[in-house]
Amino acid sequence: MKTPALLAASLLLGVSALPALADGAFPDRPITIVVPYPPGGTSDNQVRMIQEPLAKALGQAIIVENKPGASGAIAAAYVARAKPDGYTLVYPNNGLLITPLLNKQAGYDPLKAFAPVSVVSNVPMVLVVNKAGVPATNLAEFIKFAKSRSEPVLYASAGTASYGHLATTLLALKTGIKAEHIPYKGEANTTLAVRSGQVQMLLTTPSAAMLEQVNQGHLTLLGVASAKPSPVVPGARPLNETVPGYVAEVWFGLLAPAGTPPAVVNKLNAAVQTALRDQSVRTRFWATGAVPQGSTPAEFSQILATEYKQWTGVIAKTDIKVE
Repeated sequence: MKTPALLAASLLLGVSALPALADGAFPDRPITIVVPYPPGGTSDNQVRMIQEPLAKALGQAIIVENKPGASGAIAAAYVARAKPDGYTLVYPNNGLLITPLLNKQAGYDPLKAFAPVSVVSNVPMVLVVNKAGVPATNLAEFIKFAKSRSEPVLYASAGTASYGHLATTLLALKTGIKAEHIPYKGEANTTLAVRSGQVQMLLTTPSAAMLEQVNQGHLTLLGVASAKPSPVVPGARPLNETVPGYVAEVWFGLLAPAGTPPAVVNKLNAAVQTALRDQSVRTRFWATGAVPQGSTPAEFSQILATEYKQWTGVIAKTDIKVE
């Protein structure tokens, strides 16, 4: 028979062991990854690339749920309100940070509402210009050309407040060139616009169609906006060699609701890293122009904080608005 002291000690040990047991049991049911965009898009395709490897690493099924709308805000706000237990996650891109800066009714704070799990991939932006109308083969020559004009250079993007719009605005601010934004509907139309000479420049992700225009001699590739040379665009020099500190990459990552236990976040992170080490997964990412690249939760958190500050400044300086 236990003495009162032994009984009390046993109870204390049992209580202290509960969190460890709970964390050790995770996951004990399927996990849902919410995609902020429709089926068939880049985010959706990437989640499905890692769906099976994640399920294998975690020992539970991964359910993909698409919740498009409001530039990703519907999905982000939904996951921000979810129970912080690791069973409801969101797979956004940079739009997670940009949307609430332009829409005060977005319904979430991107730095407070989530527990970052891991970056999953990056897609570097590339800068191309119309070859016939722009006498430049690198960024330095283009800056000189742009500053020699009395009128601004025209640049295309996939829409007002799109990542391409903001990234090009940042480049103009850092270089001091005068640039006028011409929004189009979708990336395909932007490639046609710069190919035809409707605009002089385009900063975008490297689609096969756009790179084919470079290969055919209609467009000139001035560089890639990654921090260092990117295997996605072999031979392209980083723009930050000319404009120090300039980086523009579309990231995709996995986040849980704020308050999710660190042990659960770490277990999810480990599963992501395991999935990204799968060579078949890496090959599928490479085939779409994305660089499979994991991170620690802390590294992802720092990326979010740094970039949020950057886009806050750009929007404040230029007064970009969405109708």
